[in-house]
Amino acid sequence: MSRLFDDLKEGLEEMIAYKKGKITLRSETIEVPEPPVAYKPSHIKKIRKKGPYSQSIFAKVLNVSVKTVQSWESGERMPSHAALRLLECVDKGFYRPQLIQKRR
Repeated sequence: MSRLFDDLKEGLEEMIAYKKGKITLRSETIEVPEPPVAYKPSHIKKIRKKGPYSQSIFAKVLNVSVKTVQSWESGERMPSHAALRLLECVDKGFYRPQLIQKRR
C-alpha cells in the first residue's frame, strides 16, 4: 500500500507543479490506423484462394474454426474487428505463411 500511496502522491505533486507552470509534461504521438475494411464474403474467399489455402488451412492461419471461415464465405456471419484486421494483414501481404509439403 505504501508504494501505491507514493505513486499517487508523486502524480499529484507533478500535476500541481504543471498547473503552476513549473514543469512541462512529456507527450507522445502515435499513429492510429484506420478501422479495417469490412470484407465481403466473396473477397474473403478471394484472399483465401490467393494464399492458396484450403478452408481448413486458412482457419489455422487465422486461428479460427473451419466453420467460422465457412460462415464468413457464405455470408452467414461477419468477422469481428480483430478478425478483419487479420484478414487485412493477409490480404495486404503483411502476413503470408507459406505451405510446406512434407515428404513421406
